[in-house]
Amino acid sequence: MQKHMNFKEVGAYSLGLFGFQAIVGFLNSYQAEFYHAQMAADLAVVGILILIVKVVSAIFDPVVGNMIERKSSPKGKLKPFIAYSIVPLLVMTVVLFIKVPFTGIGLYAYIFITFLLWSMAMTLGDVPSQGIASVLTPNPDERTNVISIANTLKQIGFSAAAVIVPVVCIIIPGGSKVFGIEEGAKDNPISSAEYLATAIVVGVLGCLLFSLIYFVNKERVPYSAEKMSFGEMFKALKANKPLMLVIVSYFLGAGRQMAMAIQVQASNVLLGSENYVIALGITTAVGSMISMAITPALIKKFGEKNTFIGMSIYGFAISMVAFAVYAFITTNMVVMLVMLFLTGLQFGAVTLMPMIMVADCVDNYEYETGKRVEGPAFSILTLTIKVCLAIGAALGLILIQVSGYDASASIENIASSTKNIVYFAYVGAPGIFSLLAAIPMFKYDIVGEKKAKITAELQKRRANV
Repeated sequence: MQKHMNFKEVGAYSLGLFGFQAIVGFLNSYQAEFYHAQMAADLAVVGILILIVKVVSAIFDPVVGNMIERKSSPKGKLKPFIAYSIVPLLVMTVVLFIKVPFTGIGLYAYIFITFLLWSMAMTLGDVPSQGIASVLTPNPDERTNVISIANTLKQIGFSAAAVIVPVVCIIIPGGSKVFGIEEGAKDNPISSAEYLATAIVVGVLGCLLFSLIYFVNKERVPYSAEKMSFGEMFKALKANKPLMLVIVSYFLGAGRQMAMAIQVQASNVLLGSENYVIALGITTAVGSMISMAITPALIKKFGEKNTFIGMSIYGFAISMVAFAVYAFITTNMVVMLVMLFLTGLQFGAVTLMPMIMVADCVDNYEYETGKRVEGPAFSILTLTIKVCLAIGAALGLILIQVSGYDASASIENIASSTKNIVYFAYVGAPGIFSLLAAIPMFKYDIVGEKKAKITAELQKRRANV
């Protein structure tokens, strides 16, 4: 089948997702700790607030999806929304890491409002950047490869904060003095000035890279703008049964990414300092990258359904082994990092494949009805991802609170029970959720001959237009 995308376009889409996810990953890893360490916010309350904001802001996802379906522009129906999102996303990313003199209810109200505004700006870019994958090329094999490459960079971007934050702190030694803020007391923790400097660096670089999608990529699959009511939109989503299986699977696996939300706290407890978070981040990220790199080959040999189920079962098994080794055999750091690398191998496929499957579900719906619904389909996916990340973050932060976590405690004074609970939240619990996510996939059927038939028929229809 004909290839449509050149190296420049693949690179632009991949770097765009890298930049966008660098911002998302930075917040996911450091936001709660910033509020806790710099403004004395309760971690459990912050976790619940994050969950509430994600659920509330998720209402905006189908709104954006509906707007996308109505949009008619020479640039396409998805790219304009990427352009609209860049400035508000940059501004709110910086605002979230400004230390404010609020306490109590005022502090939590400020956290809620600013994070809600950031979440809406993020949604404005997230829905079209996910959905555009289905229209970059009409060739499903090329699409799978492009999504694989782009999501490998996306996963690296999601973990990039673990590298960027320490680098920024090294570049501006004594950064807190430069900004006129006093240093912390324990092991040179990240200061509020360093948090702000990192937010500016991540926000600017992330948005610049994200803009490449707008300026370089092309939408190649034909479409027609269509005014669709919200009732009609949700009816179309409900009628797309394979899409609903993907969504249910994602919800059942809500805690798979729990580790990202508690990475800083885990670094404090397991390694003795938040400054060592880079070791945790890189170890798992390398496993995820390898997983995503080999996923297209696994799909070609076993199909999407079997690959997803197999990786989910592997994720459960290796996570249980990793936790048992740490809790009952050895807490040796080298052994722990090796096990984290092995657990990371599960995340690439299960992170990548929902995008591939949703794109296939859009093709399947066009095959059955003659209508393409990238906006609604990918908005329900992004809504699901946000809510599930929030659920995972809330569960993780609650477990951290239950463990007796104390950001100021040295590693020698941390109880073994605290370490075990934190490690379970970081490794064990995500494995259980991974197994749950596999259950709906046993009924997913857009694979093999059916997928080939859909592709051939859509090509014939487009050729006759």
